[in-house]
Amino acid sequence: MARRIAAGAAYGGGSVGLLGAAAVGVVLAEVQLAKRLVGGGSAPVPPSADGRYGVAFAGGTAPLQLVLLGDSTAAGQGVRRAGQTPGALLASGLAAVSERPVDLRNVAQPGARSDDLERQVSLLLADPSRAPDICVIMIGANDVTHRMPATQSVRCLTTAVRRLRTSGAEVVVGTCPDLGTIEPVYQPLRWLARRASRQLAAAQTIGSVEQGGRTVSLGDLLGPEFEANPRELFGPDNYHPSAEGYATAAMALLPTVCAVLGLWPESDRLDGARREDMLPVAKAASQAAREAGTEVTGARAPWALLKHRRRRRLPAATEPHPHPQLGPPGEQGGSTRVDRRPGTDTGTSPRHV
Repeated sequence: MARRIAAGAAYGGGSVGLLGAAAVGVVLAEVQLAKRLVGGGSAPVPPSADGRYGVAFAGGTAPLQLVLLGDSTAAGQGVRRAGQTPGALLASGLAAVSERPVDLRNVAQPGARSDDLERQVSLLLADPSRAPDICVIMIGANDVTHRMPATQSVRCLTTAVRRLRTSGAEVVVGTCPDLGTIEPVYQPLRWLARRASRQLAAAQTIGSVEQGGRTVSLGDLLGPEFEANPRELFGPDNYHPSAEGYATAAMALLPTVCAVLGLWPESDRLDGARREDMLPVAKAASQAAREAGTEVTGARAPWALLKHRRRRRLPAATEPHPHPQLGPPGEQGGSTRVDRRPGTDTGTSPRHV
């Protein structure tokens, strides 16, 4: 199915559905119940984390430019402090590993689907003087909950990855999370949501790797911790991650972010003890979708490397330092991410991730 979705996205095929027609009636009834159960709390507007990290490393070396794109998981909805957002955690970790300052921009939009990536990428590339070194994209959950055609979803993502790679940026995609882990959602919607999420995640991997990006499976956001500790890792609305959940996600993404920038040594040797392998890209994508934290990177076409990198402990959460180009957090011009488009619902229903 993932191969069919990716092929349809690449060659302009028709819509490929993620769910069978016979399940639609049951799903709609379950969705109405889930809407009443999920989001009972309130998810605060994500704080602006734009700014400079690792100022202690300031010197003759130019700062690395890190950008986050995507939906509310990329924006950090569900936490109240800038230092708890995935962007801040990744920027702090990247600064510590590279021993260079890192300028963070976040253009992610709560409630965004993959068709919003065109706007986000255009906004990002509008200023050539601030070309990104590394872009992290986290997208896909709203595509599933809005029943966006999977081929359209993957086409929008691969176009964004291609534009960013053409601009010279490295790209790491955190694939669609496993919506089957949302605690108040009952069967059979839980099973259907998990199946649709994994199919989309695998198709996202195929499309992104073919465009020169790397992917990290977010799976059940991110790993078995969410199912084992849902009260600890979900935020107050029972849908968005808590600070601990975002830290888990950042720990899964950081090794790949550092590797793609050449900050950690790459080895052609595959570690069998960590179940690393070289597989056809479709098979690697399918396997990665089943195991959170798995990296897929392109090798010799049509092969891809499947890696399970060791997670590194993140440095203590830090708040961003204002930078003249980025502006102080919360001030006009400081962050384009918190400027809401007219009519955008930033509530906490299961339609908005």
